Amino acid sequence: MTAFEKLNRGLRTFATDVGDGFFAITHNGLALLGLVVFCAVMVLTMRPDLRQAGEARLISWLQERQDDSDDISDVDAVDRATATDPRSLPKQQANIAYWLSRKYRVAPEPLGALVAEAYDIGPRNQIDPTLILAVMAIESGFNPFAQSPVGAQGLMQVMTRVHSDKYENFGGTHAAFDPVANLRVGVNVLKECIAKAGSTEGGLKLYVGAANIQDSNTGYTGKVLAEYTRLQKVAQGQKNSGQPAHGHRGGRCWLGKPVGKGPKTGVFWRRRTGFTLNFFLRATGDRRSAPRTAADVDMGNGPKAMNPSTTGKRAAWLSGV
Repeated sequence: MTAFEKLNRGLRTFATDVGDGFFAITHNGLALLGLVVFCAVMVLTMRPDLRQAGEARLISWLQERQDDSDDISDVDAVDRATATDPRSLPKQQANIAYWLSRKYRVAPEPLGALVAEAYDIGPRNQIDPTLILAVMAIESGFNPFAQSPVGAQGLMQVMTRVHSDKYENFGGTHAAFDPVANLRVGVNVLKECIAKAGSTEGGLKLYVGAANIQDSNTGYTGKVLAEYTRLQKVAQGQKNSGQPAHGHRGGRCWLGKPVGKGPKTGVFWRRRTGFTLNFFLRATGDRRSAPRTAADVDMGNGPKAMNPSTTGKRAAWLSGV
């Protein structure tokens, strides 16, 4: 027998032994598994309480696995959203929703829901819906999560600590951050303030806690009433040019003329011409800062007296801008 034949025979013997061993282990393992299953079935048959407990635990485990797999989807979320398409509202309410959306940079759908709620709850509390919306606008700018340094919270900036009892019907004080719940509680508080003061203006002062403070037209009451007037005009379809009360930076003015969209009225143009004017003044020997408008030049206004030798040049240059 050659060496190659011996090697071949040895490999065959090794492969046969491995196969027989694997078959024996598998056969014995399956037999053991069958014996375990048989014993488990017999125990569960004789002990129904263990079977029920096992079934309950298995169902609970399967439900947890299902909940974990559904974390990214929630078909009920749309039911919790405070949103209404303004196109489905009456014309007056739609006008207000779109106008407030443009002014306060809030999506029209949430505003549509708030406007509809204000028109629903306002008449039931003898309060004009546009007044409710005006209070919301000035108080929070329609931010349902707003909070003041003194603890006023939500759309209507209700003092949650003071009026915690009014949130009991809504499940607790955390409802202050639910737009509809905060709106209803705020209207309730506003109604009480107006009834106590005897007038809308006095009620607004009580609402903001400034009943003993002299309030001017530019104070809280004046701002709310001004917004109230604008909203009434919007509801009637009148054009309104009121400026946002929140987040508005105001227009800039360079050299006495407002910034516009023309080629010579942009911000860059005004900055460039302002720099050029100051350079021109220094070149003519007058190192004072430039007047803001041509009228200042003609009237001799400015931080210091004008140089007579350059006054005419400045006025002519400004008039040609």
